[in-house]
Amino acid sequence: MGFDPLTLMTVGSLAGSLFQGNQQKQKQEGAQGRAEREAKKTADLTDQANNKANAKKPNLAGLYQDNAMAGKAGIAGTMLTSPTGVDRSSLTLGKTTLLGG
Repeated sequence: MGFDPLTLMTVGSLAGSLFQGNQQKQKQEGAQGRAEREAKKTADLTDQANNKANAKKPNLAGLYQDNAMAGKAGIAGTMLTSPTGVDRSSLTLGKTTLLGG
């Protein structure tokens, strides 16, 4: 069972072409992966630069105004009481003392 030289050359040429095609495919996939990583890195850097340029800043004037308005209520003033305190009669619930006696 012998092979003629033309068949051997054809098979060898085909094998070489397949090998070269496989190598080229691997190189292309590697280059595509590098390009995708580089594009993601560039997008991340762009996003970071955009966030840095448009950083949120506190509203200092609003905070100052809120604190100034809260200060007008006095030291003893809270959301539940006024600077004058709580009316003692509202704490007794109809009893004569705070302990209910």
